Amino acid sequence: MNDKQIQQYGDELYNALRTCSTVAPLTDREPSITLDDAYRISVRMLERRLADGEQVIGKKIGVTSKAVQTMLNVHQPDFGYLTDRMVYANGDEIKIAGQMIAPRAEGEIAFILKRDLMGPGVTNAQVIAATECVMPCFEIVDSRIHDWKIKIQDTVADNASCGVFVLGDAARLPSELDLTTCGMVMEKNGEIIATGAGAAALGSPVNCVAWLANTLGRLGVPLKAGEVILSGSLVPLAPVVAGDHVEVAIGGLGHCAVRFG
Repeated sequence: MNDKQIQQYGDELYNALRTCSTVAPLTDREPSITLDDAYRISVRMLERRLADGEQVIGKKIGVTSKAVQTMLNVHQPDFGYLTDRMVYANGDEIKIAGQMIAPRAEGEIAFILKRDLMGPGVTNAQVIAATECVMPCFEIVDSRIHDWKIKIQDTVADNASCGVFVLGDAARLPSELDLTTCGMVMEKNGEIIATGAGAAALGSPVNCVAWLANTLGRLGVPLKAGEVILSGSLVPLAPVVAGDHVEVAIGGLGHCAVRFG
């Protein structure tokens, strides 16, 4: 795709974000769109957000678990950017009207970095050494693509379908946990709706962060000290509406909760 097309679709997705509206799938309109095209579109969308005063505070890995890949019919991971206007605290209320379109909650483990990670060649041991702490979290994904009719190029262009995220209060050193076997229980309105474990995300959330560091490293983009890295959902996506309350508990790590208004 040429630069004019990249700018057009990036601006279209930016406007959809700001107006809380949807656009037709890019893959229907541009059948030849590549992943590289899609990432260039996502960068254009991000540039518009930064021009509004937003600041990048982290990155996210998406579509890491088999359950999520099956739900979305997207069969490889992707990544997006987190900004300072996307973060909520444990127990906060997220207003859906005028802010989100068709949100879905994902229970995840967040990594807070204390030093840069720059691939290629980043190992799991280096991820652990570079991590200040891990925290329970929710990513609330949302799609500016109409009716979630996405292929991998659509979600990539749309900042990996990222909406907002919520960090729990608990924090632990990653060396103190077995991040492969730690279990997750997710509840919605007091009822258990899903269970999972760290191994659901590419075998381990640590694998996910290493994948991201190496993938971005090939593009010349580092994971930076102080950034929040969302490592991918351990349970299927849960649609949420106003009035819902969701909570995850992660064995050995703690809880994260959020309400929707």
